[in-house]
Amino acid sequence: MEEIDVAVIGAGVTGLACGHFIAARGRSVCVLERHGRAGNETSTHNSGVIHAGLYYPTGSLKARLCVEGRALLYEFCRNNRIAHARCGKLIVATTESETPQLEALRLRGEANGVEGLEIVDRVFIRRREPAVNATAALYSPATGIVEAEALIRSLLQSARASGAIYLPGTAIVGADETAGATLVRTVTETIAARQVVNAAGLYADEVSRHLGGECFTIYPCRGEYAELASSKRSLVNGLVYPLPERSGHGIGVHLTPSTAGNVWIGPTARFQSRKDDYEGDRLPLEAFLELTQALLPAVTLADLRLSGSGIRPKLHPPDESFADFMVRRDLRNARVIQASGIESPGLTACLAIGRMVADLVDEFDQ
Repeated sequence: MEEIDVAVIGAGVTGLACGHFIAARGRSVCVLERHGRAGNETSTHNSGVIHAGLYYPTGSLKARLCVEGRALLYEFCRNNRIAHARCGKLIVATTESETPQLEALRLRGEANGVEGLEIVDRVFIRRREPAVNATAALYSPATGIVEAEALIRSLLQSARASGAIYLPGTAIVGADETAGATLVRTVTETIAARQVVNAAGLYADEVSRHLGGECFTIYPCRGEYAELASSKRSLVNGLVYPLPERSGHGIGVHLTPSTAGNVWIGPTARFQSRKDDYEGDRLPLEAFLELTQALLPAVTLADLRLSGSGIRPKLHPPDESFADFMVRRDLRNARVIQASGIESPGLTACLAIGRMVADLVDEFDQ
C-alpha cells in the first residue's frame, strides 16, 4: 500500500493546479487520472478564453476566483512561454434597446474588480472589428485567449517539478476510511491518503460517492462549435460576444480566434444524459448560420465548417440558471476537499482554485 499526504483525483487544469500548489508546499502528492493523458475532457474541449470576470454574481467564487486566476494565468503563461494573447473582447448590442444590458454588465464587472471596462460606440467597434454588426459594445481589454493543450502540458510539468506523482490510466473504483487515512482503491493498487481532492470534472459526483462524501449531481451540458473557413478568418480580429443568453446556460455563441489562427463559433448549450457523448446527434452546420450572421452579417453557409464539441460539468439542472463552484471541505467526509462543478470560467480560475485548495489542505493540519 502506498502512503501519501494528498491524493488528487483528476488531471484536468484544476487537478494539476491543485497538485502543483500542494506539492510546492512540501507535501507528498499523487494526481490520479482515469484517462491515459491529462486534460482529456473539459479542459481541452472549450474556447480557450481567459475571462475577465464580468459575468458572475458579485461575491461568488466564480467571480472572485476568475479575477484572481486571470492575473495568475497571464503570469504563468508568460513565465512558461505558453501561447496566449490579451486580445480584448467586445460584447455587442445589435440594437439601441440592448445598450442598457451592456451598462448592467459593466457595473457588475466593476463590482467584481474587472479593470478597464468601457462602453464604446460604433466608431470604436468599426476600428477594431469592421465586419461586426453592432450599435454599441462593452469593451473588456483584460480578456484573452490561451492554447489549452499547451497549458495542460505546462501545468503537468510544473506539478511534477514540484514533486507531484502523476498516475495516468488510474481510475478510482472505491474507497475506505481508516483512523488516519482514506484508502483510495484503484484497479491496480490502494493508496492511503491523509486528504483527498475531488477534481474529477464530469465524474466528480461519482467520485464523491466513492469517497463517502456529499451526494450531488453533475449535469453534462454539451457545447458544439463551427469555425470560419480559412479564407474568412480575417473578418475577426479579437473576441466578439453577443449579450449573455437569458437561459443562463451559456454566455452566448461567440467568435473566438485561437492562438493557431482558427476562428471558432460557439459553443451552443444543450443538456444531455451522457458524460462521454461528444458526437451523437450533432447540430447541422445550418444551425450556426443565423447565430453567426447576427455578429458577422456577410458570412454565408459556404464560409462555415463544423468543428469540435465539449461538455460542461454543471452543478445545476436545465431549469436553473446558476450554480457556483464547489471549492470547500466536504460536509460529510472531513478528509475530502471538493473542487467540483468547475465549468467556465474554470480554465481562467484554475491557478486560483489550486491555491485555494492548497490553503484548505494546510488548514486541516492546524
